[in-house]
Amino acid sequence: MSVSSQQMSEKTVATSRRESNAVPQSDHELVQQWLSAFNEALQAQSPARVAALLAPEGHWRDVLAFTWTITPLQGAQDIAALIVAKQGNTKAHGFAIAQGHAPPRRMQRVGIHVIEAIFQFETGVGRGMGVVRLPVEAPSQAIQLLTTLHELTGFEEQIEERRPTGNYRNFGGANWKEQRQAAQEYSDHEPTVLVVGGGQAGLSLAATLGRIGVDTLIVDRLERVGDCWRKRYHALTLHNDTRYNHLPYMPFPPSWPIYLPKDMVADWFEAYAWAMEINFWTGTELVSGKYDESTGRWDAVVRNTNGTERTLHPKHLVFANGLVGFPQIPDLPGLKDFAGDVMHTTEFTSGANWRGKKALVIGTGTSGHDVAQDLHASGCATTIVQRGSTMVLSIDPSAKLPYATWQGVLLEDGDLLSMTNTAPMLKRSLQAVTARMMDLDKKMIEGLIARGFKFDSGEDGAGHHWKVRQRYGGYYLDAGCSQLLIDGEVGLLQYDRIERFVQTGALLKDGTIEPADLIVLATGFVPQEAVVAKLLGEETAKKVGPVWGFDSDGEMSNMWKRTAQEGLWFVGGSFFNCRTYSRYVAMQIKAIEEGILAPDSKPRA
Repeated sequence: MSVSSQQMSEKTVATSRRESNAVPQSDHELVQQWLSAFNEALQAQSPARVAALLAPEGHWRDVLAFTWTITPLQGAQDIAALIVAKQGNTKAHGFAIAQGHAPPRRMQRVGIHVIEAIFQFETGVGRGMGVVRLPVEAPSQAIQLLTTLHELTGFEEQIEERRPTGNYRNFGGANWKEQRQAAQEYSDHEPTVLVVGGGQAGLSLAATLGRIGVDTLIVDRLERVGDCWRKRYHALTLHNDTRYNHLPYMPFPPSWPIYLPKDMVADWFEAYAWAMEINFWTGTELVSGKYDESTGRWDAVVRNTNGTERTLHPKHLVFANGLVGFPQIPDLPGLKDFAGDVMHTTEFTSGANWRGKKALVIGTGTSGHDVAQDLHASGCATTIVQRGSTMVLSIDPSAKLPYATWQGVLLEDGDLLSMTNTAPMLKRSLQAVTARMMDLDKKMIEGLIARGFKFDSGEDGAGHHWKVRQRYGGYYLDAGCSQLLIDGEVGLLQYDRIERFVQTGALLKDGTIEPADLIVLATGFVPQEAVVAKLLGEETAKKVGPVWGFDSDGEMSNMWKRTAQEGLWFVGGSFFNCRTYSRYVAMQIKAIEEGILAPDSKPRA
């Protein structure tokens, strides 16, 4: 090769190297490039330019930022049309990769290789956080987009460097304890928000409202804070990983076990209410409520266990009493003729008193299995009666699979990432996870089916998390009872074999009797709307409609957002649900109270 030819060849190689180094962009650059283009398209209020940045089949989920509610949407054109229509009021700008959060990274989501990033932005009323997922093969068009309003400008949480100074060095006046006592008595003022129920939902919301200066009172009919867990059956332990079950602001101690016993949870709730300075009336229940349109307040009658009543006048009434209502006591043929004891799982505490006896547990959800296992361990001959098919999965490893979203990132980052899916994307994700669960638990599932257990993997194979969203039941996280069933240690009886119940047990259709001294009804609960009808009236219940379960848009019906009844809210669900959505409910209430948002569900211009 000649010198000139060699020089030309080296120059070509060098040029090629420079070009190859210039063309590939880092994930950080690709994300920021997309965010900048998205920001410019919004400032131009151009639906065409916004649509061009979204995959044609793309998904958007907005939580308050643009729509002041929880809004899912699919399809680039529809998303662009709505987001641009809202931009005039929203004034979203300053989209950039979020500082102090997980950096952009490559992941596989619902079978698609994506660059996933958490971003921040500003609006006319606050600061937002979001998630964008760009397909690796086409990073110029987002397949998923989440936008959330994270905080209201001027009404940020009073934590860390913004924590209140307090007025406790009050010589000659009330100290902290006396101020707290006066605040909780409500002798000279009304709560802005009345929360019914003091479990994880009520505590999370009250704590969050308190941090942004909204006066909140919790009422709970039980005697102590935490009794909603403390008074449940003796052996109850959470099935969910402690690392992802934290309440807002106060994580569980890092030394605590992976699965928390009920009494640890209960005592923590009591400490949490004290530490977060939550106003909490125990032994007090809501007995009726009526919304006064003229004053914009509720006439809420609460009753103490001593029989005394008081009418409170909050602007907002929040049901945080669980996603379901009273225990469901089915009218089973002949059950009234049974001479033994009948109780719902809510009344069951321990199997210790039933040693040497026989029991039938009707229902194959988690509570039914746990009660049956406790009875068996106490020496009671126990048979589970199955009424409908049930999904069963192992606590470890299968039930741990959905927590992969939180692995390697901060808890709050995992929360954001987990909120990104619209219902169609969520279902696809759950189908993939469930297929993996079925493979991991294949031996157990086959053993159960061989015993005659009716098993299912949820609608379209979407598993137990989909069941949770549909009806908050229909599954069992196996704590050991499945092997007892497979081995015949715990009996299994299909309900369709029962003719009716008789004095000594269950009369089967073949004429034999399944003897029992005890029947435990693991039959679930009535819907929340039945509680609404009882306490607020049939008219209000009909006006609001179903609570929980999928709405027409794929979101949870009437959860964490304004309802058709002004001033009425519903919160609940898992620790994740309560921790995450308490922020958004609190911000909606604060925005209404500060005049940022009209109380009739329409944002002010």
